[in-house]
Amino acid sequence: MTGATLIIAAAVFFFLIPSHAAVSSVSGLAIVVSNFVPLSVSAITMLLNVALLIVGFLLCGHEFGFKTIYTSILLPVFLGLFEILLPNNASLSGDALLDVICYIFTVSIGLSILFNRNASSGGLDIVAKILNRYLHMDLGKAMSMSGMLVALSSALVYDKKTVVLSVLGTYLNGMVLDHFIFGQNIKRRVCIISKDKEEQIRNWILHTLKSGATIYQAQGAYDNKVRNEIITIVDKNEYQKLMQYILREDPAAFITVYNVSDMRYLPKNKSN
Repeated sequence: MTGATLIIAAAVFFFLIPSHAAVSSVSGLAIVVSNFVPLSVSAITMLLNVALLIVGFLLCGHEFGFKTIYTSILLPVFLGLFEILLPNNASLSGDALLDVICYIFTVSIGLSILFNRNASSGGLDIVAKILNRYLHMDLGKAMSMSGMLVALSSALVYDKKTVVLSVLGTYLNGMVLDHFIFGQNIKRRVCIISKDKEEQIRNWILHTLKSGATIYQAQGAYDNKVRNEIITIVDKNEYQKLMQYILREDPAAFITVYNVSDMRYLPKNKSN
């Protein structure tokens, strides 16, 4: 978590601040606010994160655990260290567009690490949870809306080019985060109907692939014959192995595949 927060802070300091773009983050908003108050970006980020944490606790209770508090405080601390060590920081690329692109891909690495540790960087995540709780807004839409408002805030200070860059950067940032974070967790629901090798495929899934499976009876509309349909949910690597096996053992099998982004397990009935 500390390493991931350091990566995010580096992305903000070396790429986002020199570009002046307010790309969907509290740090982006701090860049805009720094033009109105005599405080550094790190100090404003700290104040905003602390204020959001307080509001979050008041409105949402204890949904924000230690990890959110830790990263929300550590991020501006790292930014402050960078400001002390490199007071004359300038754009590494000399181009605002390249800076925004570099920021998006770098910050996505840090955020994906935090996400896999069941943590977040705080900031707009807190705003999204508040909107989700009180306005019943989907978390993804809440994040996008709050991020776009931050991007539009750059119009208070900067020219049209920077505003457009902030808005486009916010949109691209959402797409990249979907790929880095949510795209890595997508599984595939594979439905298999085999005429002759249903039992063989089922046993291979259970004992070789070490995956679970469900059997449904499916009746053909044309011939009215009843056959078993094997349904299993696998990750990307398991899917490749499964498809290779079926193509080798039963190339005539009928297969349909769906992407699955979320799964829930039914709790066991403790009374039984």
